[in-house]
Amino acid sequence: MSYKNLLIIKKSIHAFCIVLFLMIFNSLPAQDIDLFKLQDNESKKLDSQKTEITKYVFKSTKIINGQSTENVGKGILDFRIAHKFGSINQGAYTLFGFDEATAIRFGLDYGITDRLTIAFGRTSYQKQYDAYLKYKILRQKSGYKSFPISLSYAFGTNYVSLKLNNQDDVDYLNKVSYFNQLLISRKFSDYFSLQLSPTWVHYNRTISPDNQNDLFAVGAGYRLRLSKRVNLTGEYFYQINQNDKNYKNTLSIGVDIETGGHVFQLQLTNTTGMTERTFINETTETWEDGNIHLGFNISRVFVLKKPKSLN
Repeated sequence: MSYKNLLIIKKSIHAFCIVLFLMIFNSLPAQDIDLFKLQDNESKKLDSQKTEITKYVFKSTKIINGQSTENVGKGILDFRIAHKFGSINQGAYTLFGFDEATAIRFGLDYGITDRLTIAFGRTSYQKQYDAYLKYKILRQKSGYKSFPISLSYAFGTNYVSLKLNNQDDVDYLNKVSYFNQLLISRKFSDYFSLQLSPTWVHYNRTISPDNQNDLFAVGAGYRLRLSKRVNLTGEYFYQINQNDKNYKNTLSIGVDIETGGHVFQLQLTNTTGMTERTFINETTETWEDGNIHLGFNISRVFVLKKPKSLN
């Protein structure tokens, strides 16, 4: 083979290599696009499998008087002050009830875990001491593994330390009552939440032997968002069975105002009670008669134990 032919073959091989290289190079962007599309599809698939826990169904651990499905976080201490004035139908002479401090309660709620809260309180009305625990059984979720509601269980006890003339009441067990409560809530949107609260209250001893030791009621509460930091709340408790026809159902409305580390709530209600036994089963006043009490709740949160990620 002549030198000229070898040169032609050599040039042909070089040309073929160049063309092959250009073909491969030109195909790379198309391959990158396919990979990006594949990555996008995988990301979308992962996003579709994400589950988000619904937060802030209510803005406080209590709607007004009654419990909400909200808990304080782990290591968080919530110091609460509740205050109720006299009835507004007393008129200007008592400044529509402001002259009277009908009842006041100091309470501490602490988060053992994000699901379990324990609380203690002291109320001036009937000189009551109360304690309760609340556990969040189910949490409302959206996304891949969605769940439509939040479900909590609350159990508490109450002791009336008010001294009575009846010597039979010296035994402190006779002044103790208990409550069991299921809290079922749903946050329908950022603007509206609803809750149902079936409740059972047990009295160790009733005032009259004819009275029932076990009383049942159903509560309903809501939260309506008015702005980023202001919410309108309300609750109503219906007594299924009663010990006294003079005891009325409780209706309360309130306005929650968030200000940084605490929630301030103004309320109008026909009850002076601040514990489950009193505001559910022992309310004697009605809205129709103008026996409405202005009150407020203040909640201040303290971080006693920071999450590990913040340590």
